[in-house]
Amino acid sequence: MRQLCKGNVAIVKAAITAGCRSYYGYPITPASEIAEYAALLIPQVGGTFLQAESEVAAINMVYGASSAGQRVMTGSSGPGLSLMQEGISYLAGAELPAVVVDVVRGGPGLGNIAPEQSDYFAVVKGGGHGNYRNIVLAPASVQDMYELTILAFELADKYRNPAVILTDGFVGQMMEPLEIEEREVKQPEKPWAVKGTAETRKNLITSIQLSADQLELHVRHLEAKYKECEKNEARYETYMADDAEILLVGYGIVSRVLRSTVDIARQHGMKLGLFRPISLWPYPSKALADTAKKCSKVMVVELSTGQMLEDVKLALNGTKPVDFYSRVGGNVPSAEEVHAEIFARMEALV
Repeated sequence: MRQLCKGNVAIVKAAITAGCRSYYGYPITPASEIAEYAALLIPQVGGTFLQAESEVAAINMVYGASSAGQRVMTGSSGPGLSLMQEGISYLAGAELPAVVVDVVRGGPGLGNIAPEQSDYFAVVKGGGHGNYRNIVLAPASVQDMYELTILAFELADKYRNPAVILTDGFVGQMMEPLEIEEREVKQPEKPWAVKGTAETRKNLITSIQLSADQLELHVRHLEAKYKECEKNEARYETYMADDAEILLVGYGIVSRVLRSTVDIARQHGMKLGLFRPISLWPYPSKALADTAKKCSKVMVVELSTGQMLEDVKLALNGTKPVDFYSRVGGNVPSAEEVHAEIFARMEALV
């Protein structure tokens, strides 16, 4: 079924398809449509929507629903995600699966409501406390918002860990054709869930380990799980990268701009290519390093002051020069602007 759909709405439709029947959240621009449509659609399939009194309350409600074995989701933007960080850390520590959507707006502080990518550190590096990771997926289209949300639920359950959809206000608010195909989504058994029965009352979901040795064993267990996730779940795509002399790297809405930049550059005889990370954690470091081998230079473009840039440099480990261009404050560069910037830097080197 093909329909015109907003990115934030596609997330809710995907969540329902994935079997999510619990949503707890608090509205915030530019993510408010997620809560709005969750309130409309989830009760229609027998699920529960509850607007919490705050983002802190919402993430702890997510904790409770997940501990009972529910597929559960919440959504917010930068200031709300800041308030949820402790709860996300609790979810990771208790090995509870949940999906959290961050539709990024300009910051820091209250910032503005325009699109940015400035929550990368907070989400990808784990803004809460302790040794944990979030699984992080970065959509670049309305179709991605749908497909990657379903994947997020699957990965959250597979690794018993929070999964975050890290998108931006542009992708959240844009409307595009969405193709929805009927599919059977199977949910795994959750013998660890507390469901109020005599058999499950003995199951205690907690993120506290009072013994130092006990906590160390638990953290090592999480570490092994994350290494398995790094091995199996890194995702990316490339565009005209096989013969590229300059490799552009960007995610989300920026990757779409860079795809057009590649097309413009190719028309002018410049061999550009694109590497788009789809999973921001696990980051596709090996794939990026392999793709960049034939290139003379890599250029990262972000809607931040250089947060993903650090992961690109780590992946390349000094094997290629890495340049950087960014816009912030809610400004999104055009393809022509990026092309002109690349051309100007090349001219400066001549």
